[in-house]
Amino acid sequence: MPKVTVDGQEIEVPAGATVLQACELAGKEIPRFCYHERLSIAGNCRMCLVEVKPGPPKPQASCALPAAEGQEIRTDSPMVKKAREGVMEFLLINHPLDCPICDQGGECDLQDQAVAYGRGGSRYHENKRAVTEKYMGPLIKTIMTRCIHCTRCVRFSEEIAGVDEIGALYRGEDMQITTYLEQAAAHELSANVIDLCPVGALTSRPYAFEARPWELKKTHSIDVSDAVGANITLHSKGREVMRALPRVNDDVNEEWLSDKGRYQVDGLTKRRLDRVWVRRDGRLQPAEWAEAFGMIAGALQDDKASIAAVAGDLLDAETMFAAKALVNVCGSQLTEARQTGMTYDVSNLAAVNFNSTFAGIETADAILIVGSNVRWEAALLNVRLRKAVKAGAKVYIVGPAWEPTYPATFLGSDLKLLNRIPKELGDVMKNARRPAVILGAAALAKGALPAALKLVDKFNLVREDWNGFNVLHISAARMASLMLGFTLPGGTGDIAKAAPKVLLSLGADEMDYSAFPNSLKVYIGHHGDKGAHHADIILPGASYAEKDGTYVNAEGRVQFAEKAVFAPGDAREDWTICRALADALGVNVGFDSFSELQAKMIAAVPALGEEGLATYGALPKADSGAKFEGELAGYPIKDFYLTNPIARASEVMQRCSDELLHGADVKEAAE
Repeated sequence: MPKVTVDGQEIEVPAGATVLQACELAGKEIPRFCYHERLSIAGNCRMCLVEVKPGPPKPQASCALPAAEGQEIRTDSPMVKKAREGVMEFLLINHPLDCPICDQGGECDLQDQAVAYGRGGSRYHENKRAVTEKYMGPLIKTIMTRCIHCTRCVRFSEEIAGVDEIGALYRGEDMQITTYLEQAAAHELSANVIDLCPVGALTSRPYAFEARPWELKKTHSIDVSDAVGANITLHSKGREVMRALPRVNDDVNEEWLSDKGRYQVDGLTKRRLDRVWVRRDGRLQPAEWAEAFGMIAGALQDDKASIAAVAGDLLDAETMFAAKALVNVCGSQLTEARQTGMTYDVSNLAAVNFNSTFAGIETADAILIVGSNVRWEAALLNVRLRKAVKAGAKVYIVGPAWEPTYPATFLGSDLKLLNRIPKELGDVMKNARRPAVILGAAALAKGALPAALKLVDKFNLVREDWNGFNVLHISAARMASLMLGFTLPGGTGDIAKAAPKVLLSLGADEMDYSAFPNSLKVYIGHHGDKGAHHADIILPGASYAEKDGTYVNAEGRVQFAEKAVFAPGDAREDWTICRALADALGVNVGFDSFSELQAKMIAAVPALGEEGLATYGALPKADSGAKFEGELAGYPIKDFYLTNPIARASEVMQRCSDELLHGADVKEAAE
């Protein structure tokens, strides 16, 4: 490890570190625009200049200079100060004085660094350059005259997203950053370039002119749009969530966020259920809580145990525990969280977990994906797979063709081909140091889990420091529901056979309600979506942004989300509805407050009380007679942007679906 001296302080730095990283290890702040920890080095903004001896008697770009033994680095010399002032002056030559009307104001790197390192005056009196605006789709607003050509957006698109949609045209003063052929940036991670842009050239189109950063309250939360469990911050103003931004968590989402997780939040205020409704004479009509509870109690008067609960995909663990407690105390065991009717063995949670972890899958060197369109089902996991491929991993996919952002071999859609492993796949998997199998929702729906477990021994997936058997869920609530024992062997089919008098639907919007023609269907949810249309009684609940809650992602990571805003109108947090319903039914669920509920839940499932990866033990022994059967006709997600009731209520997500997936020509209001 080389030793360097930074402003008189001697430190040891890792081999291969740059001078900029050495300065940061010494606690020095180095200004930068083009450099980013997760992107390749470009060295084109020159803001990170420092003085280095031995070396030429001039400032050098610290981001592109390797740290070497015996270097003396100065970050505060007069030469460095003058050089940074000069660079800032050049950067501001063509930058418009837009700060008062720029959405980046208040969180702009250029603003901050101009104050800290700039001259405080300009010697430039010529005409400024102007650049025509580019259309980058419904999510990204462009004012390219502000662009300082840091190329962060270009490098993100090429290196992280793997979609070469943004690049530079022309040279010198005529250089422009644009999408090729000026088409919309149409991939699942496109809006991350807004966070990366250090100026106001790329800003959020839906959020334009909505609020200033200092007006917003910031709340830590978890993205529920998929099973990755990306860490996010909800920014709210009054009772409205204005935007969602990613939080850094290297184990889960690094610092990226899918476009759906970022932009579905405008759906939180639209099509909301904010009062009680009951069906009278075939039509839903407004009612009071007491009347609705009375109808439920009346339906269960003769047989209190004839009650069942089905949980949706966006639920927190506390809501499911409260509902299960209510159903169980009534004498029923009918609870299910796989609302689409899937059935698979959940007696061993290690068999339905993403055991390699999201960070760990980057180190795999051979990956078999069975029945999963990873780009749409877990866009942030696809970023990890791309990293693995860049490190040399080979990827094979069984299922209908989709567009991966890395080289991959499609083996076909017939699962039977895995009963006799193709020679190429077998050789690669057996010779791999860290082989991995990812089983997706389409394969689970075909009952492929028992046969997939045979691949553990066949490919030697479990080794001393490695478990390569992974199941990728698409529901944010799935792992928590499995930990709580919220499932039945026959899935929703078992509930349909029992024909309960009362069916509690906890935000179950993707469910087939035709199997329950004689049940009183009670929908506890927050949006007037598919579930509410089939309901006999609607009890307005709270969305993920309106309640505290525990979530468990696909890799078994327990995470906690905080309440950002209050639910609208008469809507209540879901657990309080279950608690009030218990009183109406004359039963005792054993908790009166959220803290009591959480304590009971943690006592029942201790792993839900500790943030971090839960431990599920060893994989079960495979059934030697299990075989892969059936052909995968498609994947469960047909439209990336419209997978849940919040997204379907979102105007932004609807526009993305129309324009980016279906090619609709969406007109502006003025047109």
